[in-house]
Amino acid sequence: MDWLDRILRVPLDQLPFYLITLVIAFTIHEFSHAYFANKFGDPTAKLLGRVTLNPAVHFDLFGIILLLIAGFGWARPVPVNRDNFSKPRLMGVVVSAAGPLSNLLLGVLGTLVYVMLAQFGVLDAITNEKLFQAVLIFFNLFTIMNFFLFFFNLIPLPPLDGYRILEDIVPRRMLGKLQQYEQWSVLIFLVILIVPELQRYTITPLYNAAETIYIQFAHLFLAMFGA
Repeated sequence: MDWLDRILRVPLDQLPFYLITLVIAFTIHEFSHAYFANKFGDPTAKLLGRVTLNPAVHFDLFGIILLLIAGFGWARPVPVNRDNFSKPRLMGVVVSAAGPLSNLLLGVLGTLVYVMLAQFGVLDAITNEKLFQAVLIFFNLFTIMNFFLFFFNLIPLPPLDGYRILEDIVPRRMLGKLQQYEQWSVLIFLVILIVPELQRYTITPLYNAAETIYIQFAHLFLAMFGA
């Protein structure tokens, strides 16, 4: 299995934890888009069965494979018809932001649970070394990956949520010009993320930011518990 270990971004022994994290993160992310779109009057996602926590309807196989190999990827986008909203631009921003914010919330909750397990002695009570390491690896991946997805999805390039938010907040006179260059923006997005030399300036800083915010929240929760 050495060949598989060479092409994956994460160590092979961590792959199960990585996949569990992606199942949760992507499912909650896409569900959040669908839920708020339906809540604001657009039934498109609901009619397609996307207002659900069933991971199978949200996963994109190629997006998952790419995330495991290249460090970035995607789930199946939730279709949204903004014309069904009473306030299309405002509600469009909320629907687009709901996905990344759900990952931020998952990262915060993951950090909180991990700190609580440590502070209340649950981790110390685990005598099985393999189980102890598994818990540490899972929470480390779960928190950092969700924080990473929060930052990643806010990049203002299509097809990410950050671009959809940008579409809804720029003046209408600029919207046509923005959409005119959309196809080139997608190409630029793929190039800067796929080329290894450029990943140091795109993917790597986002992972660093994810680790930083994880540490900051961990310190905050430790302070709350009087550590």
